[in-house]
Formats: sequence, structure tokens, C-alpha cells
Amino acid sequence: MSELQQPFLPVKPGTQPAFLHAPYGSSVLRAPQRPLIVVPQTLSELSGPVFGHGAIGTFDNDLTKQHAGEPLGERIIVSGRVLEENGRPVAGALVEVWQANAAGRYLHKRAQHAAPLGPNFSGAGRFLTDEQGFYRFTSIKPGAYPWGNHYNAWRPAHIHFSLFGAGLLTRLVTQMYFPGDPLLPYDPIYNCIDDEQAKQRMISSFDLENTIPDTALAFSYDVILRGRNATPMETHK
Repeated sequence: MSELQQPFLPVKPGTQPAFLHAPYGSSVLRAPQRPLIVVPQTLSELSGPVFGHGAIGTFDNDLTKQHAGEPLGERIIVSGRVLEENGRPVAGALVEVWQANAAGRYLHKRAQHAAPLGPNFSGAGRFLTDEQGFYRFTSIKPGAYPWGNHYNAWRPAHIHFSLFGAGLLTRLVTQMYFPGDPLLPYDPIYNCIDDEQAKQRMISSFDLENTIPDTALAFSYDVILRGRNATPMETHK
């Protein structure tokens, strides 16, 4: 039985983001007003794309070495595995990340709050998982930033993840948070998931084993694609 033919474990209610979560203002504007329509998948969609290693540059997974100079901020290592619901590793998946800089500023024309941009940090990277589903990024820890959803609204430090590849029916997007962040209880995006255990699956773990002495702290973050223990994905909004 192939991976795509295996029966999927049902998703537990409350473990994925709701389409409409009133405290998250923009979800009210974009939430569907009518029942969703299921569109049959074609063969090409079920098989998915395959990415070659030649498409990945030398420093695509090291966000600190993509420019002539060193970026400002705390160096971090983020690594983990992309797994199926039964624990099977997903090889050849394209993992993309994007994030704010250490001051909480994105390199984007709409990110205009009063925080500095650095000339040596673009905030985007990608990695192709190996045979064990493993990925690894070197970056700087992103800062919190104001976002205008409500009075004194601040987004916790986070890194956006996108996953795409063979066996995935669509591009999957989620956010990784950091342990002990005091802003998490106040963030409507993080809290649009009801299940507490599911929310914890979006928080990375401190990883002493992969910490580089005198250089960078490390954090571990596995992504589970489907089933009862699936990582919450933004595609469910």
C-alpha cells in the first residue's frame, strides 16, 4: 500500500485553526460565508512535485550568510524533521521559512513600524529534507512586533514555515513559536486553536545538543503533516 493510499487518521476537533476567530480581526473579513466545496484531486495534484538538490543554493538554509556582512541579532539554529502521521519521514520536501529580523521588522513594504531594517538580513530561506525527513536552518531570533489587530497588539516571536513536495496535496503553511514567550497568551492567531496540546505543537523546544558553543542557541521543531497529532496549519483558516 502506497503512502497516498494509506487511511488517514481523523483530525481531532479543535486542533486546527478555525476559519473564523473573532479576536483575529482579518479572519472575520476573509472567512467563507457559505459551505466549502470539495474539489476532486487530479493525478498530478496527488503525486505532487519533486524538487532537485540543484534548485537549492549553498546558503539558502543559512540566513546569516546570504549577504556580504553579518546581520545583527542573536544567532539560532532551528532543525527538525517533517513526518507523516505514522512517524514515517517525508524525504524531498521543500521547507521554506520567512521571518522578521531581530528588531521585529520584515523586509516588506507593508512592514512600516518604527524598527530598523538591517542591510545584511533578508529573512527567507529554504531546505530540501533528506531521506530521514531532516531539515536545518541557521538564522537570527526574530523580534516581536506590533500589528494593529487590537489595542497594544504584539505578535510573539515566530518563524513562518511552508512545506511543499511529493505526496502533499497542497502547500502547507504554519508558524513556529519559541518556548516561554510571554506574548503567547495574548496572541489571537496562536489562540485561534482550541486544543491546548495542538497549540503546544507549534512551540519549538530548546535543543542543547545542537547548540553551537559561543555561537548559537538551537531549537528543535518537528512538523507532522496529518492525523490526530498533526501540526496546526494555516491552510485550515
